[in-house]
Amino acid sequence: MKSAVPLFKKIILGVGVLLVLIVVLFGYRDRPMRDLQEEYAPYPSSFITVNGMAVHYRDEGLKTDSLPIVLLHGTASSLHTFDAWASVLKYDMRVIRLDLPGFGLTGPFPDRNYAMTEYVEFIRDFLAARGIKKCILAGNSLGGNIAWQVAARHPDLVDQLILIDAAGYPMVSKSSPLVFRMARIPVVNHLLTFITPRFLAKASVKNVYADKSKVTSELATRYFDLTLREGNRQALVDRMNTPPNPEDIALIKKIRQPTLVLWGEEDQLIPVSEAQRFHADLPHDVVVILKGVGHVPMEESPKESLAAVQSFLKNKGTPTSGQ
Repeated sequence: MKSAVPLFKKIILGVGVLLVLIVVLFGYRDRPMRDLQEEYAPYPSSFITVNGMAVHYRDEGLKTDSLPIVLLHGTASSLHTFDAWASVLKYDMRVIRLDLPGFGLTGPFPDRNYAMTEYVEFIRDFLAARGIKKCILAGNSLGGNIAWQVAARHPDLVDQLILIDAAGYPMVSKSSPLVFRMARIPVVNHLLTFITPRFLAKASVKNVYADKSKVTSELATRYFDLTLREGNRQALVDRMNTPPNPEDIALIKKIRQPTLVLWGEEDQLIPVSEAQRFHADLPHDVVVILKGVGHVPMEESPKESLAAVQSFLKNKGTPTSGQ
């Protein structure tokens, strides 16, 4: 029994040393907002107060356009995911994109409530704050879930709908980013709020790309840096542990706006089979499947994905063809 005591002490000491090393090597403090804004919020970025939050957004293009397109990013992303689309669309229309609460430079919901209804009402209030009475609403992943719920709950606000690898239906991912899985594990998810290995960001982005070679160091650094915005790491944990409301699914069949369902065929997070579920439930939609593309088509294959969007908009939301 006495010989077991020193062994136990050595184990405890070893674990303590290991934890110290992990904190030293992978522990990161939040980055000051001043530094993040200088790097990731140059012109034309602006901030507007909505529901107590300083919301980071960009409003570009034709200011006289009465029907702007509003772009919503996915979990752990930011408005920068639509850089390529916005750089083209702004010459023909008004383009608005924003960092959703919990991500990017906007920061967390003050009450840490990440229910879908909170996001829906936030978008309604943001549009009101910008004086937008009706828009074309597009969203990827989480942003897609928010977009179709806004279209269903506030149909007067949405003229046309674009769903890009959108979340919403109960499903099983073929593969999901490690950080998403860690955020759902008790104790581990608490450590995630201050121990965030840089390599984890790059691995997570690669997980949602079909062509891993397109994940540059610059892209991974942006994702990593924005996780270090104060409150974002806790927000990710809170969001990933917010259960969906199964009754929301019934809203999809009530959507009447013309809808483009745009999907990456190689999406491992939200499989392409989900596109067909939307197609079955939406009364006025066209489906476009992008071959060799993963979960974030606007980043991984911007030209091809934007071409589908432009075709949809050119036909004023009237489905003329699909794949």
